[in-house]
Amino acid sequence: QVQLVESGGGSVQAGGSLRLSCVASVASGYTDRTYCMGWFRQAPGKEREEVAIIDSDGGTRYADSVKGRFTISKDNAKNTLYLQMNSLKPEDTAMYYCVSDRPHPRGGYCPYEYNYWGQGTQVTVSS
Repeated sequence: QVQLVESGGGSVQAGGSLRLSCVASVASGYTDRTYCMGWFRQAPGKEREEVAIIDSDGGTRYADSVKGRFTISKDNAKNTLYLQMNSLKPEDTAMYYCVSDRPHPRGGYCPYEYNYWGQGTQVTVSS
């Protein structure tokens, strides 16, 4: 029902910046504007972790490890999600995945588990 395609990954030195993008396509008459969207990442040998989430109203949450350095945003007109990553560190090296899902039906907050995932884009930060 939801297809996600990431781009913008690459190699950068510590302290540098990258901007990831994710284009969402929604079928069956639904719109991505009603969805929670965000970014997860996974490094080799490490657990997958939530990086940043944005809800349909623009509310956000971030992992403690990226607060103050990363900014999540979206352009509803373009059905595109962004992750601006500044002051990158070697520990940010990972495959980054775009995710999407409906908010909780009661409460309306964004979930911590997601049903829709992109293929991922690699981010490598060298020291």
